[in-house]
Amino acid sequence: MNWGTMSRDERDAAYDNTNAVRNSAELNAAREAQSAAFRKAHPEHLDIPYGAGERNKWDLFPAADPNAPCLVFIHGGYWQRNSREMFANLIAGPYAHGWAAALPGYTLAPDASLTEIVAEINAALDWLAHNGAAHGINGKVVLSGWSAGGHLTAQCLGHPGVSAGLAISGIFELGPIRDTYLNEKLLLSDEEIAALSPLRLPMIDKPLAITYGTAELPPLVADSRDLHARRSAEHLPGPLIPVAGADHFTIVHELRDADGELTRQLLLLA
Repeated sequence: MNWGTMSRDERDAAYDNTNAVRNSAELNAAREAQSAAFRKAHPEHLDIPYGAGERNKWDLFPAADPNAPCLVFIHGGYWQRNSREMFANLIAGPYAHGWAAALPGYTLAPDASLTEIVAEINAALDWLAHNGAAHGINGKVVLSGWSAGGHLTAQCLGHPGVSAGLAISGIFELGPIRDTYLNEKLLLSDEEIAALSPLRLPMIDKPLAITYGTAELPPLVADSRDLHARRSAEHLPGPLIPVAGADHFTIVHELRDADGELTRQLLLLA
């Protein structure tokens, strides 16, 4: 892609997953319905505040063993859409293998800057480290997320409470975002682009599996490959997992499958 010669419409289209996947609305509706059912079946530890913001809440799903590994899953939506409640079903695969799971909410842009969103995820992880045991979650934390959540996974991998990560279809270089419709709410500053682009930062020496669908938009594919290449050059642990034929919306459902590829890779991270 020659970004400098592209029109604004072409740049917008390069990050427009909704229009790139024709049945995205149907896939999202199914996921949300399944997530509502999963939350209804496991209502004991929902909507637990970790901060003062309206969206600063956890949904926790402890395992039978309080020392089981815990998947913390961060929802996507380009930091400006969606909520934790819409993604509860995606942890069904690890949960079926005896893992705990936890989904944090965070304030969306433009009500929060990306700097503030990253700070909220770190604050949520602080809360979990101090309070998780009281809710039956006391094992290793594997941080994961999809799309914007994939970015937040890579950005917060260094948190002392996190042992490993699984970044799904993340955005790891923020510079191009400023030239698209996404920046109308994000309003990224030069300082944020430099400080919050994982590809521009020192690599974290923890296992990080990076995955993307081969049918995704080119910038997302490139970011995943580039981040893995940077980490591989420094001999840091974690595989690159291209999922053949998956688009931006179907790849994340791999976690819902107890025997799916992403679930299998996740189990190796603990």
